[in-house]
Amino acid sequence: MEYVLRTNELSKHYRKSKALNGATLSVPKGAIYGLVGRNGAGKTTLMRVVCGLQLPSSGSYELFGTDSKDRNIKKSRRRIGAIIEKPALYPDLSAKKNMQMQYSLMGMPSDDGIDELLSLVGLSDTGNKKARSFSLGMRQRLGIAIALAGGPDLLFLDEPVNGLDPQGIVEIRELILKLNREKGVTIVISSHILSELSLLATHYGFMDKGRIVREISAEELEQQARKSMTVKISDGKAFARTMDKLGVEYELTSDTEARIFASLSVGKLAAELSAEGCELISANEADESLESYFIDLVGGGDNA
Repeated sequence: MEYVLRTNELSKHYRKSKALNGATLSVPKGAIYGLVGRNGAGKTTLMRVVCGLQLPSSGSYELFGTDSKDRNIKKSRRRIGAIIEKPALYPDLSAKKNMQMQYSLMGMPSDDGIDELLSLVGLSDTGNKKARSFSLGMRQRLGIAIALAGGPDLLFLDEPVNGLDPQGIVEIRELILKLNREKGVTIVISSHILSELSLLATHYGFMDKGRIVREISAEELEQQARKSMTVKISDGKAFARTMDKLGVEYELTSDTEARIFASLSVGKLAAELSAEGCELISANEADESLESYFIDLVGGGDNA
């Protein structure tokens, strides 16, 4: 698998705290990578370090195969676009003037592509309206357009739907999917709205106390967190024989506990097990969400 970003034991220490504490992650090319963690877990710091806005205390990272200590890392960073914390806009300028300022800062001599980018984010009809008069969703979309100046291959979005109304959230979601699927942009998103993130992400990195505690694909997460029935039984072998006879997918987690991945009535299940000499002691249905998976992984508390 090809990766656009890999970090190795990346750390960022301050006098009295460790924002990053040996964070190791891998972002596959073409992914929408959801970075999940509480407030203060290190998500924003990780983005800032990779974008070159802060220096790491230790560890390293690779961008498009270039090591962070290599002299060519600046060239690789030119392939990044980012909105970290909030969009950097000129409030008294129109959307097009904001884009022209960004082009100028990047040393891009022509305005070619500005109209196309504004159309892509749904801001082609704003005319001379100043950015200060934009809705929060419009400002966020303009920020994404600015981040896309220069045609980046990797885009960092730090809480892109924070504070948006439902319509704004849908618009940003559709834009992110369009950028990924039609433009081939790899996107790293941090978000505390995990139900929304679950509609976008192809991969996840769960972060806690400055470390990546687990990486998992959306497919693997769905397999682990899908609807199931957790049962306690008296005889694991008899249970397995019963499930095999019924053609039901299951997982024995111990000699007396198992998960069933099928819709079975408790009455039928008890009768079928009894016929094999196995007692059904208890049965509980579970439909685990991304939120509950995260809480189970890192413990309770604020999951932002």
